[in-house]
Amino acid sequence: MKKILIYTVCALVTVILYLLSPFIPAFFYSQQYATNNTDHMIIIGHRGGASLAPENTLACYRKGIEAGADMIEIDIHLTRDGHVVVCHDESVDRTTDGKGLIRELTLDEIRQLHIVDRNGQQTNERIPTLEEVFQLFQEVRSNGNPCKLLIEIKRTRNIYQGLEEKLLEQIYQNKASEWVTVQSFNDFALEHIHELDPCIRLEKLLFCKLPLLPFIIDGYHISRFSYEKYSYVRSFNFHYHGIWYSLLNDIHAHNKEVKIWTLEDLNAPALNVDGIITNRPDIWVEHRKNN
Repeated sequence: MKKILIYTVCALVTVILYLLSPFIPAFFYSQQYATNNTDHMIIIGHRGGASLAPENTLACYRKGIEAGADMIEIDIHLTRDGHVVVCHDESVDRTTDGKGLIRELTLDEIRQLHIVDRNGQQTNERIPTLEEVFQLFQEVRSNGNPCKLLIEIKRTRNIYQGLEEKLLEQIYQNKASEWVTVQSFNDFALEHIHELDPCIRLEKLLFCKLPLLPFIIDGYHISRFSYEKYSYVRSFNFHYHGIWYSLLNDIHAHNKEVKIWTLEDLNAPALNVDGIITNRPDIWVEHRKNN
């Protein structure tokens, strides 16, 4: 019995170390971009620039745009009555003074809530609708700012039926196909968008790829990976500790891009990636200017 327990523990430790192995190399890379050329890197404000203002609010998007971000990243969900709203979590518990799952709340109920800041203090900001975000970008772009939009579809299990169709409808209404990119951990969401409109730029979110095996960890799942499977995807967006030199080079050799998320400061593996998704677009934009 004791031997079985020891073998079980050893096997479990081996599996855990294997699953963590993709994240280990990044800790040994240079952690500064001081000597690297970042001119070609796209700087993306994560949730707008979540360290600049309360995340996923119109105020935060304005801050990220004013900081010089090339793109602003947002997260979308579907309310009980079919409206597309912008929030990172499935529930409003963490980011507002209310409680409940977005899919179980109506838009009117959600609009009564106030966004809270990182200290839990109530603000005047509300959870925005996707339509309001597009209105903001139309205003910004009409004034000559070329900032683009990266929209993450927050689809899990079988929820949010019809979200992809509603997203495309708003993209078309705003004539935004050229400046909107869609990303997701969820393969169904990406595949469905591609089926509906092959011209929309799509990017695959993932934590890491497992060494020596054709599998990736995306969200809470382990999925099969191949370039053929993701032929329609333009970029693979990794956790910043989940990518290593040889994999990055291989992805580039297949004419795909790599972006890394989510960075708070300049302490990141100095890899030749194509984009930085960060809570501090201001310091990355400034760093790029001075490089």
